[in-house]
Amino acid sequence: MDRCWAQDVLRCQLCETPGPIMYCAICHTHLCKVCEGEHLSDESQEHKVVLFKKWGLNPKCSKHSMQFCDLHCEECDIPVCVECVSSREHLGHKKVGISKIVEHKKEAIQRDIQELENTIYPQYQEIASNIQVQRADLNKNSQKLTTAIEKHGEDLHKEIDIAIGKFKSNLNEIESKQLAILDKQDDEIKRSISDIAQIIADLNELLNSNDVCVVSAYKSMNAEFRRVPPIPTFSLPRFIPRMINKEQIYRQFGSLSPLSIKTEEHGYIIDSPGAEPFPLDRPLIDVPRIITDISTEHGKSNELESVSCLNDFEVWACGSDNMMSLYNLKRELVKSVQTKSGNKPTDIAVTQNGELVYTDYLDKSVNIVRNTLIETIISIRGWKPLHVCCSFSGDLLVVMITDDKKQAKVVRYSGSTEKQSIQFNDKGQPLYSSQRHTKYICENKNLDICVADSYNRSRAVVVVNQAGKFRFKYTGPPLLTKEPFEPVGITTDSQSRILTSDYKNNCIHILDQDGQFLRYIYNCHLQRPIGLCVDSRDNLFVADGYTGKIKKIQYNYI
Repeated sequence: MDRCWAQDVLRCQLCETPGPIMYCAICHTHLCKVCEGEHLSDESQEHKVVLFKKWGLNPKCSKHSMQFCDLHCEECDIPVCVECVSSREHLGHKKVGISKIVEHKKEAIQRDIQELENTIYPQYQEIASNIQVQRADLNKNSQKLTTAIEKHGEDLHKEIDIAIGKFKSNLNEIESKQLAILDKQDDEIKRSISDIAQIIADLNELLNSNDVCVVSAYKSMNAEFRRVPPIPTFSLPRFIPRMINKEQIYRQFGSLSPLSIKTEEHGYIIDSPGAEPFPLDRPLIDVPRIITDISTEHGKSNELESVSCLNDFEVWACGSDNMMSLYNLKRELVKSVQTKSGNKPTDIAVTQNGELVYTDYLDKSVNIVRNTLIETIISIRGWKPLHVCCSFSGDLLVVMITDDKKQAKVVRYSGSTEKQSIQFNDKGQPLYSSQRHTKYICENKNLDICVADSYNRSRAVVVVNQAGKFRFKYTGPPLLTKEPFEPVGITTDSQSRILTSDYKNNCIHILDQDGQFLRYIYNCHLQRPIGLCVDSRDNLFVADGYTGKIKKIQYNYI
């Protein structure tokens, strides 16, 4: 049939008369006027015969400008003319009449119109309506929140005014008491002065007297006045203002929930992260839970020791060998880096720029990994570095001990320059043990410096302020644990809470920023927990030493 069509012009499909003028739109059959009646006499199906020119003008061929396309090549998905069909280009391809393609396209168009009119268009109208409703709700909610914030601000101002009033009242009370004491003393002194003046006058008169009896009866009263009455010395009251901590004021004032955008797309909900202009209040949940655990190459014989978050999806880890490995939350090993010296890294940390820093105890150095290169940024003489953390200012805080293990200190470095050394308390006593036992370190959001000292004669979390002044020492929970408290890893979260791993009791202690015990994390099957770190959403990552797993734990509301 294709060969016949290719060799001639369009023909009647019953008698092959050229140039048929009729067309059955249901059977897709070209007919001459003579064969129209014969075709309609077939009552086995319906027919709709129209003039072929009314059915529609076929497209001109893009290759043969003098020809119209009566067929459609299904494999090439293009209309073709008789010359195209006779060429080798479409040899063996399946071809159908152009009219059948047109009919199929019109059926598809009809379906699209129905879908647009009955489903898609109403949905878009509903979305547009919802946007206006959300716009109104947003404005209404913003006004409501603005009023609430202003009201809360007024309440806070009232409390500040009350506090100021109390301070003034206390000051007036102190002044009144001091004045009363001074007035009483003044009265007594004035009476004594009057008495002394009178005695002086009497003695002058007696001195000029010739009355032997009176003069011989004189007895001195000076001894009574030699005992000068005690003079009160007052230490004048002082007002000692505390440093205004803006971040603490924000936290005390309240919090705004973050912008949360949920977009429905093909039945799935996509959460868009929102900015957090103020620190969010994240209370502790009743039952902490493991979100995921990542198996590493470490284990019982090669303990996993340190972890440090690169971001919310990747975490660096190291243990008892000389490798540092980056894992993602899909439990995949992203890459590994060997230390420059071949020694094991004592500890690792991640800078604000996302670069890995590690300490080398044997090499007495602190090193940074930049891409594939390792650069030694700090070399130390007479001291050996243990643990390290990156501060909020971008400085490095390094715990170190002397070669003879007799002294320990924390040193702050800006680049390779030493800026601060923290070693003794106000009484000149050492803050930290000088043994090689772990002394993991971190900086809190209030800029306190926290060290977990695991030496068996210390076993304490030691906290100093930004200036290096001793604040407090946490030596264990209020309730006795099965084994002695042994703090190893340490980290802090957005709420300034301190978290420390208790190696022998297989749990995590959570403290507030002033060292008050809050609770344990003990239900997550921890086995010899060591290093700790948190991500930006306060998820806790634990280096589980015995199993070699990194456990991601949710312990507060996110």
